[in-house]
Amino acid sequence: KILTPLNKKLENVEWGEYRLEELFESYNGNTDIKKEHINNSGDYVITAGVTDNGILGKTDLEAKIFSKNTITIDMFGFAFYRPFEYKMVTHARVFSLESKFKISEKQGLFLANSFHFLNKKFGYENMCSWAKVKNDKIQLPTKNGEIDFDFMESFVSDLELEKIKNLDKYLEENDLKDYILTEKEEKVLEEFENDKFEWGGFRIGDLFDVATGRDVIIGKVLDGKIPLISHQHDNNGASKKISQLSNRKLFNFKNTLSLADRGVFLATTQNEDFHIGTRVKALIFKDSEKELQSRLFFVASINKLQILFTDYSNNATGNLPNLKIQLPTKNQVPDYKKMEILVSAIQKLAIKDVVLYADRKIEGVKNLVN
Repeated sequence: KILTPLNKKLENVEWGEYRLEELFESYNGNTDIKKEHINNSGDYVITAGVTDNGILGKTDLEAKIFSKNTITIDMFGFAFYRPFEYKMVTHARVFSLESKFKISEKQGLFLANSFHFLNKKFGYENMCSWAKVKNDKIQLPTKNGEIDFDFMESFVSDLELEKIKNLDKYLEENDLKDYILTEKEEKVLEEFENDKFEWGGFRIGDLFDVATGRDVIIGKVLDGKIPLISHQHDNNGASKKISQLSNRKLFNFKNTLSLADRGVFLATTQNEDFHIGTRVKALIFKDSEKELQSRLFFVASINKLQILFTDYSNNATGNLPNLKIQLPTKNQVPDYKKMEILVSAIQKLAIKDVVLYADRKIEGVKNLVN
């Protein structure tokens, strides 16, 4: 979503229509690159679809290499700017557009976004091709009758700055900007990396009470503020937010993990009290509430088991408590403090690059804009 000041900037610019064939030359791949050719070596391979922006992987198979600073469009009409050299599959009907003028990365991003209407026109039943779109027109900013490349450059810079500012604000509000390890974190991390942890196996049934969810008919519940955890993949398992159900248990997120069947049983931790639906279990800590870092450690330990059930009967629930997870121990009981410190250290290491990236980008884009 573009912020209001940028919307105003778009409204105030002069726009012109340009036929695609006047702006681009189109090229196709020359080799039928398949999944078995992907070996993480060589050049990126572009295929159809939006997963990973259409990047299938890398291959060193001999094939035509397309220039960077070009745009690919697939059979569904999805367009992506490519700042790198690449190869293309032939079976998925992807074609490359090379502009008839020199463009920068930001201008390329602006141009690629101008093709957003194509994916609403094309699909399996009507596949996109250069022959079908070359006479289509796109709207671009103009100045004195010419494409206003300076506007594209500054607009994408402004947009990038706003996005980075939002990221920086999120890091600040969630206390994620502190990435300096404490002495305790450094010590625990060193122990972990040098395999000096004392580990023990613990039955899930000794650590948790297990509750099984029942079907919730979405059409018969009111919208609200309580996450309903389902077995879906997206949004950490939360399918929607509903009003509290009087006949269902509301689980305290600080002492409960959700365990959803997604082919394997996948554990997650929530940040709000929640209800569970069908094919979801709640693992309720028997002793006390846990800090987020401890809950994250348990989630990783449970998911490492890759728990696979082929039925959804009481047999599955009955087997679950007997499974063992490996945890750091102290005096033969789980060492929750060590879990918290280790996860905190890992979080800081993971967030450090993000924080430094945000700081660099804010400063860099400011200099560019000014």
